[in-house]
Amino acid sequence: MVTSGRAATRRSASLASLDLNLLVFLRELLRERNVTRAAERVGVSQPTASAALSRLRRHFDDQLLVRSRGSYVLSPLAAQLAGQVEPLCTGLERLFSTTSAFHPEESEREFTLLTPDYVVAALGEHISRELFLAAPNIRLHVQVVRERLPTDIPETLRLIDGMICAAKAELYAPAIHSLELFRDRWVCVVARDNPVGDRLELADLEKLPWVVPHHPDGGYPPSSPLGPLMARLSTQPHVAVRVDSYQATPHFVAGTDRVAIMQGRIAQHFAGRADLRLLECPGDPPPIVEIMWWHEQKEHDEAHRWLRRIVERAARRSDRCPDGVEPAR
Repeated sequence: MVTSGRAATRRSASLASLDLNLLVFLRELLRERNVTRAAERVGVSQPTASAALSRLRRHFDDQLLVRSRGSYVLSPLAAQLAGQVEPLCTGLERLFSTTSAFHPEESEREFTLLTPDYVVAALGEHISRELFLAAPNIRLHVQVVRERLPTDIPETLRLIDGMICAAKAELYAPAIHSLELFRDRWVCVVARDNPVGDRLELADLEKLPWVVPHHPDGGYPPSSPLGPLMARLSTQPHVAVRVDSYQATPHFVAGTDRVAIMQGRIAQHFAGRADLRLLECPGDPPPIVEIMWWHEQKEHDEAHRWLRRIVERAARRSDRCPDGVEPAR
């Protein structure tokens, strides 16, 4: 117990020695990747900003900004810090807020959402419009999922405002709350001159090479959204192209004999292309259900409840125009 107390004392002393102004400057530096622009964002002089950068470099024993082809890029450590400093600063801003009331039309708060690029294509524009109309000074940080979700989901959700994705077993935890936003269906995308007919069968999926977004090395696990369809195939599909983007998938189908199975809302963005066809997906795959998830710590936060209403309203609007085209007024 004595050792634990000493460790706590050391941590408190370390926190007491921190200069929060450095933290604010670090956030803007990592955002802007430019000392002058970071100084302008924080409202300090160029010499003060240069001194802050020197202190940060000594503290981390890292250059943070590295010159490359006439500009600056983040060092590997700085790129790692960029993912940590945003939720930290957001949390501190909330902690030291002078009022518990939330006025969206006056607020400059930043919200962070984590989501795959499919949801960005299906819902991003609607969320953007709803936010702009309701609170033009609110800032939004959209983190796009790369390959797979974070391993520690409860901790991730504790640090950000929410995640929008399909259900996963690890998301059903006591500390996590959820709201269904919208549903979608699977469709097949083939080249216009692909010899398959206008109606695909499971046998066609077994023969054609596939273009697959975010495909794991080990193939489709049973828990995959397409797991039930994969179970109906007599063989594993031949994956010709793996691409880490849903929106990029159709570009690797055009002009080939390949097929891609993808979400209808994003596939509709390519419906007007003369070199592609959208076909019904055989095998009656289950619908796609996209859900917003957040940590219980935010359940009763006034600003977060407002954000959830904005996202829900955007989802209802997307249901009225699922192809992304706003209806005429």
